[in-house]
Amino acid sequence: MFNIILNDVPTPWACYFQDPATPNQEGIIELHDNICFYLVLILCLVSWMLFTIVKTYSKNPIAYKYVKHGQTIEIIWTILPAVVLLVIAFPSFILLYLCDEVISPAMTIKAIGLQWYWRYEYSDFINDSGETIEFESYVIPEELLEDGQLRLLDTDASVVCPIDTHIRFVVTSADVIHSFAIPSLGIKIDCNPGRLNQVSALIQRTGVFYGMCSELCGVAHSAMPIKIEAVTLPEFLQWLNEQ
Repeated sequence: MFNIILNDVPTPWACYFQDPATPNQEGIIELHDNICFYLVLILCLVSWMLFTIVKTYSKNPIAYKYVKHGQTIEIIWTILPAVVLLVIAFPSFILLYLCDEVISPAMTIKAIGLQWYWRYEYSDFINDSGETIEFESYVIPEELLEDGQLRLLDTDASVVCPIDTHIRFVVTSADVIHSFAIPSLGIKIDCNPGRLNQVSALIQRTGVFYGMCSELCGVAHSAMPIKIEAVTLPEFLQWLNEQ
């Protein structure tokens, strides 16, 4: 009935997250909103106290009796922030460890950062020649962009992933430190030379998701976009046959 438009790309003057496509990103947004709720309460409470004390300092008994030499108020302003920090810390640690869990992925995609492009490998799939699917992904120059393509985000080759599939991304670097980041998927992980890092994703809807290298890696750091196309399983199998 309704044509829902989802935001999966950066927008000018954006102040909020892109629309989530994985459970990890949904958890990140929920945690962010919960923390902002507590921050707003703290801001209102502290602002009210400061305004009240400044406005009615000479007539306010709080300024003399409790603020200067009050054991009760000191206990309150020590315990209350500690409780708030615990309320914030527990959900954040739970989400952090859940995002780090990579258990029995259905497929693995390797991403290697280089100056200044990405190389991908589908090591689970082998063609008739016994070779794995490998390709390099470069940013499309601005003068070669077609209608509908995004400046500094579209690439000549996309990472194709099936939806509703537990995918593991194994990342590394061949030269300097890069960062593999796709906001809509809730993925941001460093690519370190000589080290393998991993992160998982369960993409829940079809679409095209964009990311960038999020670690300063040289003069062409801005020319390392990531483009992921999430398709249905039959479409993914068809794409595999064409490789």
